[in-house]
Amino acid sequence: MNIKITEKITGFEVVKHDEPKPVESNVVQMHEKLERPDVLAGTTYKIKTPLTEHALYVTINDIILNPDTQHERRRPFEIFINSKNMDHFQWVVALTRVISAVFRKGGDVTFLVEELHSVFDPRGGYFKKGRYTPSIVSELGDVIERHLKMIGLLPDEAVDEHRKRFMDEKRTQLASRTGQSSTEDTDGGFPADAQVCIKCSTKAVVRMDGCVTCLNCGDSKCG
Repeated sequence: MNIKITEKITGFEVVKHDEPKPVESNVVQMHEKLERPDVLAGTTYKIKTPLTEHALYVTINDIILNPDTQHERRRPFEIFINSKNMDHFQWVVALTRVISAVFRKGGDVTFLVEELHSVFDPRGGYFKKGRYTPSIVSELGDVIERHLKMIGLLPDEAVDEHRKRFMDEKRTQLASRTGQSSTEDTDGGFPADAQVCIKCSTKAVVRMDGCVTCLNCGDSKCG
């Protein structure tokens, strides 16, 4: 299509279709100088481990940015950890302050989950509902991961239907061979002689027909 220009050109501009649209100036983003509202929505999680007599109670408070608009977002703002056990008081206070500061800084805070998961107790971890946890700090990472999934900052990686059917079939086959019901268990819903899965850290790996299969996440390897 040809366009005839009949007037003098006074200026021009190259239009780029792949340029991101500018963010509206009135949209509030998460940043460290954002003032704390008088009221925040909070969720409290309980951590009970075999290593301590008293439980830890973890409360994460969220702030709602740009409420009632298309830019509404729920973001973690602060974290508190309470317990009757004073043995961990120093590192608990340090963690709450550092993690809260990271929350308020804004940006991608999901890296905290991986960092906390990588902390190992030199005295050894523990099994909880069949899943190996390397430290109390690592379980705190589990709580933050669970919370970030709840508010939509992390995807909830549910087991797909194909893998779920595969695991159900393996459970049924195992139950028919051992003479137990598919729901009968001693630790987290899995056989007592199951091994720890290197993928999901759950004591749910069994060997059947020359293959090792995790009855929790479906990871399988033959040979």
